[in-house]
Amino acid sequence: MPPVIGISGSYGGLNLGDEAILSSAIQQLRAACPGVEIVVFSRNAEHTRRHHDVDRALNARTSMRQQILPEVQRLNLLLLGGGGILYDTEAQAYLREVELAHELGIPTFAFAVGIGPLKDRDERIAVRNGLNRMAGITVREVTAKRLCEDIGVQVPVEVTADPALLLRPEPFTDEMLAAEGIPTDRPLVGISVRERGAAAPGLTASDYHDLVADVADFMIQRFDAEPVFVPMERVDRNESHRVISRMAHPDRAYVLKRDYRPQQIMGLAQRLELVAGMRLHFLIFAAVTGTPLIALPYASKVQDLVSSLGIEHMPVETAKAGAFLARLDRLWDTRKDQKAVIAERLGQVQQLARRTVPLALATIGHGPGANSIQVQRVGEDLANPPVAF
Repeated sequence: MPPVIGISGSYGGLNLGDEAILSSAIQQLRAACPGVEIVVFSRNAEHTRRHHDVDRALNARTSMRQQILPEVQRLNLLLLGGGGILYDTEAQAYLREVELAHELGIPTFAFAVGIGPLKDRDERIAVRNGLNRMAGITVREVTAKRLCEDIGVQVPVEVTADPALLLRPEPFTDEMLAAEGIPTDRPLVGISVRERGAAAPGLTASDYHDLVADVADFMIQRFDAEPVFVPMERVDRNESHRVISRMAHPDRAYVLKRDYRPQQIMGLAQRLELVAGMRLHFLIFAAVTGTPLIALPYASKVQDLVSSLGIEHMPVETAKAGAFLARLDRLWDTRKDQKAVIAERLGQVQQLARRTVPLALATIGHGPGANSIQVQRVGEDLANPPVAF
């Protein structure tokens, strides 16, 4: 019989990057395992059922344990992630279904997850114990593997790549641009911003708002281009308007108002002359579609992405307007060269992304990690953890 596979993550329409990950994971699982039954533990089950090719979806955050338990019991494998879900304040919530699966002897697999920031002692211990009972672990960044080693993860960790790298764009038409009030007869450049929060604790809002406003004005004045702010989460719309309020030419900037599928935003990226941004998956969309990009990394995951593509980066907390605008100016003049660099590297990174599903399916029938009981006991001894926290 085809297996029943669960996927647990930050799904339910909260973030286009996470929706891109889920779309890609489902496509790959159905291609590799015809007839597979897919159950998603979502934060908005109705949204997931409506937008994805799933057999079942449950509200993981609001359902009681006794409602979740029968669904986990049916699984042959539970995938955790992908996406950057194991970070301070949220990690233990995302490990809930994993813990149930381990109680039931069902194999679990970390599906190209991102990890960090992870500084809280209890969160680090919870992540270490949860990962140490997994049948397999893949992460999407080298820095995530290092963090696994730092907190005492003993199960081998393999670095693959973000599943969204394997998606394909859908058209973003002239009619769709017109509906947003965006002109079609001028060069368009894309910008993405994000809010300060648990996943981005190093950001200082006023500083980066000023920097991005300078970037948008520079692209208007230097390139005669129209900046299009692309929200990857709803909160990004507010952040975009805060940036625009600091611009010298706010009348030339646009913010997408409607909701779109990840593949449609990829189609928009395909129409842009250049992308400057903070959101990881907007940069991924640009890379996949061959659009030149410049990143404002706020986290190691962004730095790891641009490094894997052979692109220089400048951390947002140290970026100065003059130096960043000089780099942006050079990119505009050499964007064809960057396209060639991305095209050369992209295939290698996508090949890493293709490894995740076969590695996951190979764990079916293996149960939790062989040393799970020993690891669990070590984790319970908080007075004498095996690593420094």
